[in-house]
Amino acid sequence: MSRRALSKKRELSDEEAKELVAERRGYVWGLLAALVLTLIPFGLVAYAEIEPLTLYGSIAACAIVQIVVHFRFFLHITLARNKREDLQLILFTLLILTIMGGGTLWILFNLYYRMMPGMIP
Repeated sequence: MSRRALSKKRELSDEEAKELVAERRGYVWGLLAALVLTLIPFGLVAYAEIEPLTLYGSIAACAIVQIVVHFRFFLHITLARNKREDLQLILFTLLILTIMGGGTLWILFNLYYRMMPGMIP
């Protein structure tokens, strides 16, 4: 093939160009949302005088929303029919990690209770 034919082949159609622009726009929105959701807890810890329980709750809420932002904008996990398998895989992984973490904490607290019964608050 000639050089000219290769350069024509590399050009994007209008639909492909629109898809590329939309994809980049999604990445930029995801980056901005993740940045805001990161800066909010930092700002609350550094500058706000609020109760610790409220602070922990707001940090946890921002973390959960940021997980959703990462799934949606960067991993492209949505509730669409063709993406359900990916979502199910992620939820199953989350379940396994929760069981492992919860089981570890359960064993550690049980051992603590058995070894030091007089020190339990």
